[in-house]
Amino acid sequence: MKRILIATVLLTLFSCSKSENSGNKEVLVEEEAPVAKVITDPVAEGQSLIEGADCLGCHKMDEKMIGPSYKEVAAKYENTPENIEMLAGKIIKGSSGVWGDVPMPAHGFSKENAKLMAQYILSSK
Repeated sequence: MKRILIATVLLTLFSCSKSENSGNKEVLVEEEAPVAKVITDPVAEGQSLIEGADCLGCHKMDEKMIGPSYKEVAAKYENTPENIEMLAGKIIKGSSGVWGDVPMPAHGFSKENAKLMAQYILSSK
């Protein structure tokens, strides 16, 4: 008798806990669109990205280290969308031969972040 009572209680609990959408009904779930990050100051965002990466191990703002200073880069390249794109590519893929014998290694930044970094560098004139 106890077994029947326990089985009845369990069956009741199990059947009451089923959601309305169980069974063969298809449920449509709306996915939220990804939220784009709003960047109010791309130069400040680029600076923050550079400070959070390994860039400062080889570059400084005012003086040459292993790589050129950011001011040297800004003096060489005009701040144009084409140059921002080009420098972002060099940041991502790496570069060699432009500033000496030591190559800059490739970095795994997104294109968007690399462009923000390049904007910061080219704004340092």
